[in-house]
Amino acid sequence: MSEQVELEQQHADVIVHNDDARCQPGRSGHADRMASVLTRPTLFLTVGLPCTGKTTAARRIEVEQKALRLTKDEWVKALYGVENPPAASDVIEGRLIEIGLRALELGTNVVIDFGLWSRDERSALRQAAADLGARVELRYFELTPAEQRVRLDQRQADAPHTTWPMSDEELADWAARMDIPTPGELDGSEPVDDPPAGFATWNDWRADRWPPSRRDLP
Repeated sequence: MSEQVELEQQHADVIVHNDDARCQPGRSGHADRMASVLTRPTLFLTVGLPCTGKTTAARRIEVEQKALRLTKDEWVKALYGVENPPAASDVIEGRLIEIGLRALELGTNVVIDFGLWSRDERSALRQAAADLGARVELRYFELTPAEQRVRLDQRQADAPHTTWPMSDEELADWAARMDIPTPGELDGSEPVDDPPAGFATWNDWRADRWPPSRRDLP
């Protein structure tokens, strides 16, 4: 069975947040709004834990939507091989986000393939896209722990150069830390939250979460 077919059978949810869903026909300027919607770029966010099918979906979005795909793991692997330093990972994510936002500004669809476990991360990117006049679609992927383990073991056997070893304890810890998207977050009915305390804007929070350089270097 192909990975794509397996993904389609196994993932529990692929839910789309479309921030234009509330456009109503028959209102003044509707044709202009619809024309604007059709020409606005879209930021696709793949959300979920490791080995749930995010990158397979991101590759499909890349082709079907002519989107710039930004998969963090590919960059970390290319730069660090068997290592996966968290500080470097944060910087790489931040750099790829800036590239993605610039591509949106230039009118290109973008798919960010990081996992985005926290609601704050997703809120920051939703706001950044809105500031550029772009649409956002969230796609959430979920598997049972047993299915996740099987997929990880298969990937380790078939393509070890694309991933890192992950223990059951690590997978359980990450699952506990995952902020599962709410229905309102996924369908766009919930507005973007205010930034966390201590940050005036989501741009400020984003710069702190994804720093421009490693903080552990002298």
